[in-house]
Amino acid sequence: MPWSGQTDGDLCFDCMPDPLPLDWCEAWGRYSGPLERVLHALKFERHDFLDDQLAALLHETMRDFDFDAIVPVPMHWLRRHHRGYNQAELLARALSRRIGIPAELLLRKTHGGSPQSTLARDARARNVRKAFAASPRAKGKRILIVDDICTTGETLRACARVLLGAGSSRVCAIAIAKAT
Repeated sequence: MPWSGQTDGDLCFDCMPDPLPLDWCEAWGRYSGPLERVLHALKFERHDFLDDQLAALLHETMRDFDFDAIVPVPMHWLRRHHRGYNQAELLARALSRRIGIPAELLLRKTHGGSPQSTLARDARARNVRKAFAASPRAKGKRILIVDDICTTGETLRACARVLLGAGSSRVCAIAIAKAT
C-alpha cells in the first residue's frame, strides 16, 4: 500500500505485523476507475486481447529483471474451464514475450474454494491456506509471480510460501493493480 514518505524497504501498516515473504511486490496502479473496468473486462468479459497492453504496464513497473521464471498465479481447473483462460497466465506469457524470461507453470491450485473477491478480508487467508502446490522444478529458481489484482496479498503470500518451501531462491511479485 502506498503511503506518504515510503522509501525502498519500508512496509505499509498492513504489512508490518506479517510481511509478505517476497523480496518485493509492486503494482502498476490502483484498482479503481478505468483500470478496474479494464481488469473486469479481462477477467469476466473475455477481453483476453488486452494481455499485451497490460503486460507493457507490468514491464514498466518492474524493479529488476533478475529472474529465471515468470510464474502466473494459478486458477483451479474448473474455474479455468468455465472462464476459458487464466488471466494471470495470459499476463505472464505476454510479459515473458516482452522481456525474454520464460513463463513457467510452477504452481497449481489444489482445490477450488471461493473466489477471493467474494470474501471478507479476514476470510481470504483461510481460503488460500494450503490451496497451492509448487513444482519441484521451482527449486533454486528466482521467480517473479504475476497476478492481475492484489487485494489483501493473501494469494501472493500463499504462492510465495509454497515456492520458497519448494526451494526457490528468490520470489518477487507484480500485479496490474492493488486494491486500496
